[in-house]
Amino acid sequence: MKILITGCVGFIGSHLCEYLLENRLFEEVIGIDNLDPYYDISIKENNLRLLNKFPNFIFLKEDIVTTKYIEKYKPEIICHLASLAGVRNSLENPKNYCRVNIEGMINLLEQAKIYKPKNFVFASSSSVYGTNQKVPFKEIDNIDNINSPYAASKKAMEVYGQLYNQLYDLDIIGLRFFTVYGPRGRPDMAPYKFMNAIKNDLEITKYGKGDSFRDYTYVSDIVQGIVGAINSRKGGFEVYNLGNGNPITLNEFISTCEKVSGKTAKIKEIENQQGDVPGTYACIEKANTDLGYNPTVKLDEGLKNVLAYKYVENKSKKEENSKFRNYGGYSVLVTEWCVLGDCMQSECHHCYPVKNVKHELCKE
Repeated sequence: MKILITGCVGFIGSHLCEYLLENRLFEEVIGIDNLDPYYDISIKENNLRLLNKFPNFIFLKEDIVTTKYIEKYKPEIICHLASLAGVRNSLENPKNYCRVNIEGMINLLEQAKIYKPKNFVFASSSSVYGTNQKVPFKEIDNIDNINSPYAASKKAMEVYGQLYNQLYDLDIIGLRFFTVYGPRGRPDMAPYKFMNAIKNDLEITKYGKGDSFRDYTYVSDIVQGIVGAINSRKGGFEVYNLGNGNPITLNEFISTCEKVSGKTAKIKEIENQQGDVPGTYACIEKANTDLGYNPTVKLDEGLKNVLAYKYVENKSKKEENSKFRNYGGYSVLVTEWCVLGDCMQSECHHCYPVKNVKHELCKE
């Protein structure tokens, strides 16, 4: 059986591909990604290098808006994770979100209606709940209070998913992800920005008084939810919340970062940003019942893994000599420099974890 995964070398996509490949759940894993430079492309290139070690992984550098590879490969399962991300960026470039997220979804659905995959799973977002006040968010809640072009594009993807189920009898599942974090995560997300800044005695920016709240969800839990959706045979059109079900305030999140890093944050407080929402909180009862979804990773444990992991390439070292090692269940690209990238000194004592002022992970 073949599965086609878009956004395969992005954060969530690379973790999903790695899990499927390591557990040999499909004969072929076909990955599509255009290596969009929204953030440092070297992170995606490292993810691709990791996946290319599997002989049954096929990588295609393609744009989801124009690709015809569903037509060519006719996969039994489609998992559409590629999207243009970022609430604030969407305020500045709203047209891009229409093209990539909405037109990309339609292009894939147009091919799927002909070749009828067993399941079409796609990434939605908790952003569709917008400024809703009632918590926890449930899948049956009204989603007319969206607060950004990004959220609007995700809502439109859900509308098109429901439409193509109705018109063409496709089995389609939308997954509303809640603030996903973990190793190989996007560098513009709070877990990376805050942990890196606190560890390096840099200032962090806190939006508002710190009473906004988020439902942080570890990437391995998200992967299990996606796999549950891939294997689902419920049929029809469904949406599911994939969150942790335990939201914390921004102030609590910063305190946890301080505890994990062992340092005190230097905080600059500014006004809340346009497009942000006051809080997210997932009700995960439906996903638990239908998909067997049961998140297990607590925030402090997840942040320790974030702290322990970071790609830092030694520019003087040839790529082909780089090595991957397993740490905490994740593949880490090993270089001779500090895994946190906070000094570029080979004898750096800030590396986590520390063993007698030597690199447990970094030194070969």
